[in-house]
Amino acid sequence: MSAGRFLFFVVFLVVWTGLHLLVAHRQIGHGRAYGASLRRMIWVGAVLLAVLPMFAVFGSRVGLGGSSLRAVQWVGFLSMGLSSLLITLTLIVEVPRLLARGGLALRKRFWLGAGAVRAGDQSESESESESESESDSTRSGGDGDGGALALASRRRFFADIVNYGIVGGATGLSAVGFGLARRVPQVVEVDVPVPGLHEDLVGLRIVQISDVHVGPTIRGTWLDKVVAVVNGLEPDLVALTGDFVDGFVAELGPELSSLAKLEARHGAFFVTGNHEYYWDGPAWCEAVAELGPRVLINSHEVLSHGRAKLVVAGVTDLHADRNVPAHLSDPAAAIDGAPKSDFCLLLAHQPRSIFAAEAVGGFDLQLSGHTHAGQYFPMSLMIHMLQPYVKGLSRHRDMQIYVNPGTGYWGPPNRAGSPSEITLLTLVRA
Repeated sequence: MSAGRFLFFVVFLVVWTGLHLLVAHRQIGHGRAYGASLRRMIWVGAVLLAVLPMFAVFGSRVGLGGSSLRAVQWVGFLSMGLSSLLITLTLIVEVPRLLARGGLALRKRFWLGAGAVRAGDQSESESESESESESDSTRSGGDGDGGALALASRRRFFADIVNYGIVGGATGLSAVGFGLARRVPQVVEVDVPVPGLHEDLVGLRIVQISDVHVGPTIRGTWLDKVVAVVNGLEPDLVALTGDFVDGFVAELGPELSSLAKLEARHGAFFVTGNHEYYWDGPAWCEAVAELGPRVLINSHEVLSHGRAKLVVAGVTDLHADRNVPAHLSDPAAAIDGAPKSDFCLLLAHQPRSIFAAEAVGGFDLQLSGHTHAGQYFPMSLMIHMLQPYVKGLSRHRDMQIYVNPGTGYWGPPNRAGSPSEITLLTLVRA
């Protein structure tokens, strides 16, 4: 591991742990007074939620294997999903509260100087009012103390409600998201309008699946069901746009065997995502090619569809060269030597590849994945600040781009607010 990556990991671990301690402090420090044993349980729970995801992510790299690794990964990724939601909801509550407290403190400090200047002028009137307030307090029978106790009780009550809301909301979103993640994705049908489309290409059916992430919690039995749905759509071609694995070929190769069952008039085409390169990208390119799909490494194929010519090009992941320099993403090389065609399709895992593709020219439609559309709240909102195109069909100058929000999921089995999908794209005349 490089020094930069090690430093990033250390900083991330410190921040991640600190946020868990903030969650525990919120649960203990506000609301009802818990006993010592329950307080210890909350602190221990926070530490476990911080640590378990680390074993899930790095377990296979520190010697764990077999059923013990699978169990640790399931527990760890479930913990990661619950943790992130607990942290998010806690920050939604705590940040405004802390900002309000800071603003009040600044206001008091600002007015303190002015109050000190006026203090001498007010001393006489204050001494007179003191005697009046003492007599008022005597007549009221100490209602001031009772009011303070009532106010404190109300504050504890509402703090309890907020704490229950944080824990209940995180747990509920985790449960709903788990159900959405583990189901076979729904088919989303999209018409792609193309000006001047060749009449023989009208109605061309392209099925896209992306970001399956076969690995710790997604196995081949689940992918079998996805392939069955794809074949039932009777596609003309199938686009596999990367991030299909999270593990090495020796471990997960058999789990992708159902890709050999894909049925389409022109076959299936595969491009790499960033995750393939975490687990020996070139080896996965060979393994997928042996299963049948054609692997496009900055290359293309020309298809005849009736009287029309269709070019299917593919580039490697946008940052593939960080791991395999020979796999530098190159849209110019991908289309080099291609004949004049009636439609040119580009498969590129990351939406950002469209900037280089558009500069090269010649492409009509890019199919991408990568974003997961944030996968679940709050990342489903934050992803819009990080990616130029997040999901769905968009136009980029002379090109169009469709971003599949992911057929599977990575890490936490959670798709709350960002459903997975199998995409059926149909070319139509604009």
